[in-house]
Amino acid sequence: MVQALTIHDIARLAGVSSMTVSRAINQPDRVSQAMRERVLEVVRHTGFVPNATAGSLRSARARLVAAVLPTLTGPVFQEMVRALNQALAERGYQLMIGQGGYGPDGEDELLHAVLRRRPDGIVLTGILRSPNSRRRLLSAGIPVVETWDLTASPLDMLVGFSNERIGEAVCAYLHRKGYRVPALLCGDDERAQRRAKGFKHMAQLLGWAVSAPVHLVPAPTTLAQGRAGLAALLDAHPLTDAVFCTSDMLALGVLIEAQTRGLAVPDQLAVVGLGDLDFAASLQPALTTVRIDGTRIGQTAAQYIVDRVEGRSVDQPILDIGFSLVERASA
Repeated sequence: MVQALTIHDIARLAGVSSMTVSRAINQPDRVSQAMRERVLEVVRHTGFVPNATAGSLRSARARLVAAVLPTLTGPVFQEMVRALNQALAERGYQLMIGQGGYGPDGEDELLHAVLRRRPDGIVLTGILRSPNSRRRLLSAGIPVVETWDLTASPLDMLVGFSNERIGEAVCAYLHRKGYRVPALLCGDDERAQRRAKGFKHMAQLLGWAVSAPVHLVPAPTTLAQGRAGLAALLDAHPLTDAVFCTSDMLALGVLIEAQTRGLAVPDQLAVVGLGDLDFAASLQPALTTVRIDGTRIGQTAAQYIVDRVEGRSVDQPILDIGFSLVERASA
């Protein structure tokens, strides 16, 4: 467990007093330009984030946990957020949620603002962090749980699954069902593209003669993108007989577009989604999809952070919860 950098550490590294560091950060007009640059160079190098609440009256713990999501409108994260919020509330903690977007810039800016409030812990979606964010998170010395992905070297703790293995499993399933001309409708975010990478890798291992084309759409993905994406795929690859969509919203759009075109699902076109959202089982035909246990992710992330905050060890800081492929009528 890393220790949080303090203003005294920055002062020591810069060779100045703590008061000079405080003034260089909060009252730059009270120090010389050369001294300010000297202090800020150390701040940049270490990733130190000043505590915006340092001078306020507060308890030793904020009892606040921040969750950074790529989007606040994407339904696929709602189950995790509900479970995280409930599990934290039961332990006397509050949840603060922010939208970092799917690129590094928005996430960097949000994490900087969050860390200035010194939450007791942070839950992140995904594992790809910019160098700036990594430095800041490490120097803050607070528990961090990364989710919705898998790596052997997380920043701190991790609760997730392999997106590559999801792609491989869907590919093997469609091949086993007899489909031979697959395509992918894929969000342009890193996690979705790793699902596509896993799918294509398995297709090569299975010896499919046709290389599965990938149609990328901007994340967060929508129903409208699903309709337009299937139209584009069929225009370019009219023999396509199966589509793996990297979200259930895309798959819903594909089903609507297929119905509009008079394509029988699954006889002429198989459709597989991801997320097992509330509507998936109620569609006609019901949607074959990949189920992610968002409740377990949220509950475990909350437990990990509270355990660490309250001085208890986390025996399994990297937890692969896996996934399940839910077979229904669409494939």
